Amino acid sequence: MPFDFANPYGSTRLPVFARNLVATSHPLAAQAGLRMLWQGGNAVDAAVAAAAAMTVCEPVSNGLGSDAFCILWDGRQLLGLNASGRAPASWTPEYFYRKYGAAAATPPRRGMDSVTVPGAVSGWVALSERFGKLPFAELMQPAVEIAERGYLLPVVVQQKWAAATAELEAQPGFARSFLPWGRAPQVGELFRFPAAARALRAIAATRGEAFYRGEIAQALDRFSLAHGGGLRAADLAAHQAEWVNPISRDYRGHRLHEIPPSGQGIAALIALGILEQFDLAGLPLDGVDAQHLQIEAMKLAFADTYRYVAEPSAMTVTPVQMLDDAYLAGRAKLIRMDQAQDFGAGNPAGGGTIYLTTADENGMMVSFIQSNYMGFGSGCVEPEFGISLQNRGHGFSVAAHGANPANLVAPGKRPFHTIIPAFLTRDGLPVMSFGVMGANMQPQGHVQTLVRMLDHGQNPQAACDAPRWRYNAGLSLNVEASMPAETVQGLAERGHRLDVLSDSYQDFGAGQFIWSMGDPQVEGYMAASDARRDGQAVGF
Repeated sequence: MPFDFANPYGSTRLPVFARNLVATSHPLAAQAGLRMLWQGGNAVDAAVAAAAAMTVCEPVSNGLGSDAFCILWDGRQLLGLNASGRAPASWTPEYFYRKYGAAAATPPRRGMDSVTVPGAVSGWVALSERFGKLPFAELMQPAVEIAERGYLLPVVVQQKWAAATAELEAQPGFARSFLPWGRAPQVGELFRFPAAARALRAIAATRGEAFYRGEIAQALDRFSLAHGGGLRAADLAAHQAEWVNPISRDYRGHRLHEIPPSGQGIAALIALGILEQFDLAGLPLDGVDAQHLQIEAMKLAFADTYRYVAEPSAMTVTPVQMLDDAYLAGRAKLIRMDQAQDFGAGNPAGGGTIYLTTADENGMMVSFIQSNYMGFGSGCVEPEFGISLQNRGHGFSVAAHGANPANLVAPGKRPFHTIIPAFLTRDGLPVMSFGVMGANMQPQGHVQTLVRMLDHGQNPQAACDAPRWRYNAGLSLNVEASMPAETVQGLAERGHRLDVLSDSYQDFGAGQFIWSMGDPQVEGYMAASDARRDGQAVGF
């Protein structure tokens, strides 16, 4: 029968407890990861299989042309992986001036001139080679099956798919891949992606070599050349995922770990360093004072992040300087409890995304994120292999006098990145792998959920379900419609310029959380999955 898929009622999810867990924003991807655990694989195998499946199940947010990052606890230590791509060798400010005029401030939002080298596949391979137990080809099999047999479109993915159609239908390859029957699929309609299945089989058979130095790389070269892009096979061949050391900061007896620049994870660390100067636990959790403090701390954090963060070799200040205790204490003193402010950057030198998480009974925990950036990324899809390409190049500056000169485009340089997995430890031991997807909502989501858990004792699912705000710029905020009316009014009275919105997916991100309950072989873990998307947490 023709169901109405709009649900007029609030939905409350409950935490999931198990010794082996996968939490993603699509049920089929969660089951793909769980299948690897059932077959004797570990949390890394589960994460890679789920990530591959997500490129098919949620193409509005990610694809085979995505970038990715990971933080994982291997049972003994915490490691980070940067699987983001670099600018093509042809990209210089002059390249964009010639094509788009001297007034261009950034590369375009869409099209082939927004595409940097896709890194996600290299991340899957690096994780599997170093930590996986199962053969790499087995990890790709669930995604291949989903792409070939198809799946029925879920509610949230369909909404965003339809919303992107008007802007992207003219981009090369988009309509052929994502507009079957000349339109976006409807909720409950079967979508097949045989081109992506072909790519996944080639990736599986060659452990990723086909993507960077084989037939897929050649197809991407031809596609880019045909549509005026700068990406070439040589750029793909030069790419390599990079193991990195996470940056971190203490908060309320725990330690939050984030991927280092050029990502924005440092914004969450800065905000928490500022909030440590205040007694949040003594304030009503959903009251105006607690929310105002978090908003102002986040503004201060973004002011420095947007001014200074870039490829590390280009930054004029270091993360250590930006996280200095005395510097952050001084920044905290700028906050006024009675008034919202528009902060500028300080001077520390003087002193569309999917997220998933997995854990296994041997103690391995994985925090993984991959993204095409804006919904469907560049909108360009190489048709032979279904490679939906990200638009991370739009994160560069073209003008040397821009807001962040360190982020000026250059050949082989990584752009400013928004996607950030997170990890929480206590006394050097793992506590939680987690993330909240959604552009600049990500560090804001990290801060808001951690304050709820660590200052007020809310469980991860409750912290995930709670109403959120999202800082935009200046004094502008988006506020979720479920936030208490008196809190919204109080924020407005302090000068915050509020838009109360009901589209939670678009504006307030979505998270996945796995919290360690103790010995993974005895107590196991607790998982939460955000109701703002179609996913779930599953385990055994």
